[in-house]
Amino acid sequence: MRAPASLQGRLALWLTLGAVVLWGLALVAAGQQLRREMGQVFDSALEETGQRLLPLAVVEIIGRDEDDDGEPDEDEWEPGDDAAGDPGDARAQSVATLRAHDEYFTYLVRDAAGRVLIRSHQADLAVFPPYAGMGFAETATHRIYSDAALQGTITISVAEPLAHRRQTERELLLRLALPLLLIVPFSLIGVWLAVRTAMAPVQRFRTGIEARSSTDLSPISDAGLPSEFRPNARAVNRLLARLRNALEAERSFTANSAHELRTPVAAALAQVQRLVIEAPDEPTRARARQVEAALQRLARLSEKLMQLARAEGGRLQAEAPADLVPVLRLLATEMGRDPAHPVALTLPDAPVMAPIDPDAFAILVRNLIENAQRHGQGTGTDGPPEPVQVALSPAGVLRVSNAGPAVSPEQLSRLLRPFERGTTRANGSGLGLAIAQAIASGSGGTLELRSPASGRTDGFEAVFTTTLAPPAPARGA
Repeated sequence: MRAPASLQGRLALWLTLGAVVLWGLALVAAGQQLRREMGQVFDSALEETGQRLLPLAVVEIIGRDEDDDGEPDEDEWEPGDDAAGDPGDARAQSVATLRAHDEYFTYLVRDAAGRVLIRSHQADLAVFPPYAGMGFAETATHRIYSDAALQGTITISVAEPLAHRRQTERELLLRLALPLLLIVPFSLIGVWLAVRTAMAPVQRFRTGIEARSSTDLSPISDAGLPSEFRPNARAVNRLLARLRNALEAERSFTANSAHELRTPVAAALAQVQRLVIEAPDEPTRARARQVEAALQRLARLSEKLMQLARAEGGRLQAEAPADLVPVLRLLATEMGRDPAHPVALTLPDAPVMAPIDPDAFAILVRNLIENAQRHGQGTGTDGPPEPVQVALSPAGVLRVSNAGPAVSPEQLSRLLRPFERGTTRANGSGLGLAIAQAIASGSGGTLELRSPASGRTDGFEAVFTTTLAPPAPARGA
């Protein structure tokens, strides 16, 4: 049998098995003691029966002799003078019963010569060995008690079948074992409930660990934990504190660096743009435009780094649910103004209330649309460009798709990593999808990349799914 994987299951299983083994041993010991006690009780009953029947048999035999001789002198009666010598002699009397019943005790009354004088109605003469003295004897099938009276001239032997004793022992042991069979499943349930109750603080602590993410590294409460687990809880909380400090330092450095770069980059970009205007010749202007393009890329990179630092820094959940429809409409309208990169927007009629911070949602949408505009392809040089498809469903599913060649599954699995770019010549930092993934994860949603896009044989699609806020209770409810 395979042991349970959980500590709770193992404790319940082994405690129950241990209890069952102990009960089994106790049952065996009780059975042995019961067998001895029952043997004594049966022997006592056998002896009591013999001692009670023997005087009655003596009186019966003496009375019979008086009737035969006509002389009531007990001292002149000699059992050896009986005319009948075999078991079938007329003097051997079989005691009749009042009604049919199972006769567990059978008996024979014999004289000194071994002739049967009285026997029970079901007595089997082959069962009784010759009288060998007072006390107990045992054959292969019976337990026999023998006694004598009148100086050994009249003997009685009472026999009990050993099968009767064994059957009685089996019935009693079965009655002892039957409650055990009923107790075992209830014991298993009881032990499991007791272990579950005792392990509840450990389960809560485990749930707290599983719920922690890069956006939530707060200490986990160790209230109610057994003393054996408290060192583990302290070690886990110390580890979380070190991780929190390291991540905060990294995010702070990224955000501060990006923020500090913004002003000097903007100033350098302004100076370069002025230099382009004031350049005396075309080679100088061309060189200045290259510097301008490099500074613009640096400005975009610093902006993306700030967005990534915010996405990884938490605080992506809104205090109150916000409607995503106006945010998406505003961004799609703004980013679709360029005729070279149109945006086709599909919105639901009803509000889509979600607990994600609106600013974080705006950053996610902007990065997804920018990625689609930058890497998507139009319908051709002669026709209008194919718009980026942006659709939000009432269930809180946002789809951003663009045309273009399909992306292999290997590349899809890498595109969510920072600074990872596919096989494209378009300009980009490789941070847009990583920022969207960080916001999706931090806000409790999911981001899935698909290629080909849904309903197409080519293209690329990003699907963001957010959790919806529960509906507000109706007034008066």
